[in-house]
Amino acid sequence: MPLRITSILVLIGSPLLAAAVYVLPVCAQDSGKRPDGVVELYTSQGCGSCPPADAVLKELAREGNVVALAFHVDYWDYRGWTDTLALPENTERQNEYRQTLGLNGVYTPQAILNGREHINGQDGDKIRRRIAEMKQNTSGLTVPVTLSKTPKKRLLIDIGQGAVTPNPVRVLLAYFDKESVVSIPDGENTGRQVSYANSVRAMETVGMWDGNAQKIEIPWSEIASKKASGCAVLLQEVLGEDKPGPIIGASILVKP
Repeated sequence: MPLRITSILVLIGSPLLAAAVYVLPVCAQDSGKRPDGVVELYTSQGCGSCPPADAVLKELAREGNVVALAFHVDYWDYRGWTDTLALPENTERQNEYRQTLGLNGVYTPQAILNGREHINGQDGDKIRRRIAEMKQNTSGLTVPVTLSKTPKKRLLIDIGQGAVTPNPVRVLLAYFDKESVVSIPDGENTGRQVSYANSVRAMETVGMWDGNAQKIEIPWSEIASKKASGCAVLLQEVLGEDKPGPIIGASILVKP
């Protein structure tokens, strides 16, 4: 099916930048592996073209070579089905990418790679190829980052030293559902039951990085309200008017 294209010019608030810090008690084990890159899939339960891309993201998450995150958007809800995983913050983030990447509009399924370029989310082979190519140059993840649980029941974000970037670098923590199986009774995917991987449910800024080695500890007790089964940290440059730029480091934790 053809890509769904639309332009969304009005941006909504900025809850993604909230200063409050939470932690995820179910993030029990470090992945133990430095990812090759970050794949953000912008998808919708109301988009008939999206299930193949959702399957690609699920496979990428299973393979474990990238930080794979699904951002469900809400601008297809009017077509007869309200996406149960969509957040206005996800739509806002995609719109901000539209601006920083110089695009005329946003669409689903859209995959953003390392915060630097976009690809049709259905094209798993091209996504893998571009991530591998970016890994070999400065478009890859150049700063080592790990997530782990400490004996004192804290989430430890351990960021290594790296080259100073021309832009500020935000430390983002994303909370996601490892798997969500949704039966869709209406809209373009009527009658389908779709399994979604790593659907982002919340995202917050937990610090800034200045090029030096840094550790951020967050107590488990502060995230009792986050009912998620995984979390990921992204080191992302901030461009222009507080817009998302290149991602230079990342790590992920999932429920064992």
